[in-house]
Amino acid sequence: MESRHTFSIASDAYAKNRPQYPPELFGWLADQCEDRNVAWDCATGNGQAALGLARHFAAVEATDISPEQIEHGFPAANVTYSVQPAEHTRFPNGTFDLVAVAQGLHWIDFGLFWPEVSRTAKRGAFFCAWGYDRFEGDAELEASLFTPVLAILDPFWAPQNRIMWRGYRSDEIAFPFARVDAPAFTIEVRWTVQEIVDHMRTWSAYKKASADPGLARQIAALEADAIHCFQSAGAMTLSVPLQMVAGRIS
Repeated sequence: MESRHTFSIASDAYAKNRPQYPPELFGWLADQCEDRNVAWDCATGNGQAALGLARHFAAVEATDISPEQIEHGFPAANVTYSVQPAEHTRFPNGTFDLVAVAQGLHWIDFGLFWPEVSRTAKRGAFFCAWGYDRFEGDAELEASLFTPVLAILDPFWAPQNRIMWRGYRSDEIAFPFARVDAPAFTIEVRWTVQEIVDHMRTWSAYKKASADPGLARQIAALEADAIHCFQSAGAMTLSVPLQMVAGRIS
């Protein structure tokens, strides 16, 4: 199965168990735009970034290749969802003041996407893509859950994930615009151990590894032990910095 399509599996679970991006990120994005008429949230998934953009832009077009993801998109009066590939859309030339890609740029065909960004964006519009690596938290939780599960999952991550983890290097994504330095943004969540496990189950590598019955049993045992040990701890704080690439569209 192509990794970009694993997000269509149990899309309702994906929508419920993804972390929220910091509000300061969307304020910064809006400040980079001369006009705030229309933003494109490309590869929107469940629409979390679309909701953040909707607080700053008059209209948001949120697209995804997955009908299942679009079906579970969070509703907002000024957000329009549609099933469209990032590389070929129906939008008119010069539509957008901002083009944003949250947790999805590394799945897109760069050679086809960048011309589409240039075509659909207004001259001088802003582009930004971001993604997160892994969450960090309690040392005991790291040792008993994150570290051993990630060791099992390591062979199942797609090369695209590693492009994001390395910070969307310009040479790896063929970035055609002059990069703009972005502030350091960090996601912080307060999750119970069950919520942490539910989040891990949305990972593409988790879904692929779980297809192996032996690995599925190993992962399930680690999850069960963690739930037993940490369920009384209540909500625990996790954090992760965002990897970002931004630039002015000429």
